[in-house]
Amino acid sequence: MSQPFDAGRRRFTAAAAISFAAPLALAQATMPIRLVVPFTPGTGIDFIARQVAPYLGQRLGRPVVIENKPGASGNIGTLEAIRAAADGSTLLVTANTIVMNRALFPKAGFDPLKDLDPVTLASWGQLLLVANAKTGIDSAQALIARAKARPGMLNYGSPGAGTPHHLAMELMKNQTRTHLTHVPYRGTGPAVTDLLGGQIDVMFLPIHVALQHVKTGSLKALAISSQTPHPLLPGVPPLHSLKMGDIEVEMWYGILAPKGTPRPVVERLNGELTGILSLPEVKTAFETQGMVPAHSTPEQFGALMTADAERWAALISAQHITAP
Repeated sequence: MSQPFDAGRRRFTAAAAISFAAPLALAQATMPIRLVVPFTPGTGIDFIARQVAPYLGQRLGRPVVIENKPGASGNIGTLEAIRAAADGSTLLVTANTIVMNRALFPKAGFDPLKDLDPVTLASWGQLLLVANAKTGIDSAQALIARAKARPGMLNYGSPGAGTPHHLAMELMKNQTRTHLTHVPYRGTGPAVTDLLGGQIDVMFLPIHVALQHVKTGSLKALAISSQTPHPLLPGVPPLHSLKMGDIEVEMWYGILAPKGTPRPVVERLNGELTGILSLPEVKTAFETQGMVPAHSTPEQFGALMTADAERWAALISAQHITAP
């Protein structure tokens, strides 16, 4: 259940909201805007924050700093943002992990659907199903066949319970009625190290993480979670084309503000971020990482979060998934 927060920290005058929406005064320009990233550097979330930060600083006339606050599957950084002043000076850059965690960590002390204000969707990204090349698994069908022949003998890694990498595999297990053993890690880096070393067999990874290893032949790309083949990997089949059931596992990334942030502040941020995410150079930077920049109204983003929270809660219940 969400914990109450000091109402005094949420009380801001209309003048404060208007001053943010208008050209910023010199005194305000000295106050940095924090982009809280609830995962380690090098993740897709961190990449988005670092792409957006310089443009946002230019447009608002204020310095923008990135603060990585990893831990507890993103809950530590999320709580940091929730507890910040709701004045537009702190934003949370996150992924759909945040709504997956809602069902997985019911005692986290907050509810992302109630304790944060959506600002905008920022990007879509796909997950790549990969296997260590030495396993000899060369297709998703071969993976499923081996998993059915040897239940529980194959293992898969994830950056932690409740991450998209974890729940994507659980969804595939649910739809194909197979059993693979989950090996959770503290972050993507250690999991990839063991995948390359052969300690784990398969994994779902974001394209920007897996691509270099697929190109060197260390990992075999089995399928991708997009509806169509991806331009960076045109020969890798989409999961939905393999007729394994409803295995749609697109990742989304977005930006949120502490609950109670004045509407003019949210609208100003939404407008500036929409402009940034529409820039050709930003689009190109995202696409080289296998990501697609996107934007939305706050309401559209909120609806997406709610629908996704319900979907993953149902899977977590069906698969009896619990946090360690």
